[in-house]
Amino acid sequence: MSKVSYYTEEGLKKLRDELNQLKDVERPNASNAIAEARDKGDLSENAEYDAAKEAQGLLELRISKMEETLSNARLIDETALDDSKVLVLSTVEVKNKANGMLMTYTLVAQSEADLASGKISVDSPIGKGMLGKEVGDIAEIQVPNGTIELEIISISRS
Repeated sequence: MSKVSYYTEEGLKKLRDELNQLKDVERPNASNAIAEARDKGDLSENAEYDAAKEAQGLLELRISKMEETLSNARLIDETALDDSKVLVLSTVEVKNKANGMLMTYTLVAQSEADLASGKISVDSPIGKGMLGKEVGDIAEIQVPNGTIELEIISISRS
């Protein structure tokens, strides 16, 4: 049984666009590469043909996995989310209790995570540790070198 994944409208559009790119551009390119390699002679000793067939197989696997992901994707209704608790799509300001440093994270689906832009996965240790917490709560998160404590300062929608 496949795992249901939740996406923002932006994340779902990005996933569909990538699938369309693979089907409409990459797939025809792979077919052309096979045809060109086939035209070069004996297939039993044609490494270029073998490589093109292998690349096509990998591409078809990627397309298949992406179609499965899309079939299990669910759009998050952002208007129905509760701002009193940390949930998917919450923008959370936290304070590291050890050093007083303030950080802001937006919790997103794993495929949309981008630490450089402050988007962390709800499946990450920090994301899991903050889920369900309210303002003032302390999230104790296990990291490789021990436990960090993050105090929830504010919760909002992105």
